[in-house]
Amino acid sequence: MNKTNLLVSFIMLVSILFLSSMISAQDIGKEILVEVNGINVNQAPAVVVGERLLIRVEFTSLVNVQDVTIRAELEGDRRRVEAETSHFDIESGHRYYKTLSLDVPFDLRQKLSGYADLNIRIKGGDFVYAETFQLRVQRESYSVDIISVEAPQTIRAGELFPVDIVLKNLGYNDLNDLFVTVRVPELGIQRTSFFGDLVAVRCESGIDSEDNWGVDISRKCHEDEKDTVSGRIFLQMPFGIAPGLYNLEVEVQSEDTTSTRTIQIAIQNAFPQGNFIVSGDQLLIVNPTNEIVVYRIVPQSTDLISVSSSETLVSVPAGSSKTITFEAESENSGTQTFSVSIFGMDGSLIETVQFSKDFEGKSSTSPIAILTIILAIIFVVLLVVLIILIGKKPQKTEEFGESYY
Repeated sequence: MNKTNLLVSFIMLVSILFLSSMISAQDIGKEILVEVNGINVNQAPAVVVGERLLIRVEFTSLVNVQDVTIRAELEGDRRRVEAETSHFDIESGHRYYKTLSLDVPFDLRQKLSGYADLNIRIKGGDFVYAETFQLRVQRESYSVDIISVEAPQTIRAGELFPVDIVLKNLGYNDLNDLFVTVRVPELGIQRTSFFGDLVAVRCESGIDSEDNWGVDISRKCHEDEKDTVSGRIFLQMPFGIAPGLYNLEVEVQSEDTTSTRTIQIAIQNAFPQGNFIVSGDQLLIVNPTNEIVVYRIVPQSTDLISVSSSETLVSVPAGSSKTITFEAESENSGTQTFSVSIFGMDGSLIETVQFSKDFEGKSSTSPIAILTIILAIIFVVLLVVLIILIGKKPQKTEEFGESYY
């Protein structure tokens, strides 16, 4: 009997507490209105992943309470976001409103759309109002997510390095003709590659569209189509760059959407002054990479300077260097400069270096001076001949006579 009385008393106590809490919740206000982006929550509003929601809560106070707060919570299957107002005071008989903002999280990995619970709570002292509403959440029409970007932790100057990229379609519709561009803006290098098409969601044949996509739509299902793709793009790091941290940007483009992501890469360079070093009439080519490099050397001769090189096609093994010697001739004396262009095997100009050399030149004599010299020589010769002739004594004439005996 005592046990029965205790049980009845306990049930009555719980009921009283429950009723008092319900009465308190109802007593805090009346005519409570909740809007999402200007739409009443009772009119089945739809929201889009990633957009910012403006949630307006309006009510007429039935009590005088201090330090009241309004809290909004958006809860999906796996993620939850919330916002809360600052404290404010209310007086009975007056109407109040507050606006909160929430960013719709992405919680639709395998569906195009679904539902999320919007929990609204008004609390002040012992008075609490709480209600849950359902919102329809849809994917953005076109959206591609760059899931990951991976590159070597350190990259050496002149090295050909890979960039691995993983993409996923997070949009409501399929994506066609995706192009991915990888670039280092500070160095002016970039490369673009074609990554193909991505469906919105991978489907299974034989089941209805709502199970496949979360909504009853007319869309063909091809099980071999992918919503995720991975690829690799190679970039050639230039020589002669300063070591340090650089931004590497990945940009994904289609006709309908564009996404970007940036990571940092570290560059090492044992020869920051350049891999082509001029010393006198020699060019030192340094290859700090782990691959052989081949260059084409083209000296730039001019009307005043004739330049030749010891080699025109140069191969430099990995981790080594090679020296090229240049010979230059000029008919003019003085210090003059000439340039040498260095091309890669693909024909692209890699660098142009400058040489400076002192020339003695070749002496030249004008025709008048030459004629003067010739005439002077002739004059001297004639003068010598004349002197010889004058200085020569005439021979004595012998007289011959006949003798008769």
